[in-house]
Amino acid sequence: MTLAEYLAKMKGTAKAPPRVGAVETLWSWAGSFVGIGLCALLSAAYFEPRDLSLLIGSFGASAVLVYGAIKSPLAQPRNLVGGHIISALIGVACVKFFGGTAWIAAAMAVSLAIAAMLATRTLHPPGGATALIAVIGGAKVHALGFLYAFIPAGAGALVLLLVALVVNNLSKDRTYPEYWW
Repeated sequence: MTLAEYLAKMKGTAKAPPRVGAVETLWSWAGSFVGIGLCALLSAAYFEPRDLSLLIGSFGASAVLVYGAIKSPLAQPRNLVGGHIISALIGVACVKFFGGTAWIAAAMAVSLAIAAMLATRTLHPPGGATALIAVIGGAKVHALGFLYAFIPAGAGALVLLLVALVVNNLSKDRTYPEYWW
């Protein structure tokens, strides 16, 4: 392949996606507001007083998928919950194994999380961030150890899923999920 052919591949071959209507945007906004808001409320009221959390940054990206791109395979329940839990387990394992060398732990956590999600058919891009948070999240996250995979990663993903099931199915024009397993 020549350099020109290689660079030509970067032009793209598809048209931009169609615009999303106001009603669809409103449903996506409502789901995200309720899902993230509920995680934050439960975190503040019940989890943080026990030195836990129910809110991690990667849930922001999960909200985009499960409320804004509900037909995407990346937004389905298997991917949402499985992707976060698997990635969190891998992230914690990388901290324990490579913890003294943060750059290796970070690179291994994200790379292994991607490979594991692909192998288990649970690819959920925010899972990569969940794995990275296990490494760079600081002493409070590190103190959770493997509990991090279940609280906040798994439990928070379940809250987002429950809200997605309710909100995404309120509209006659939306159906969620496409599949479970």
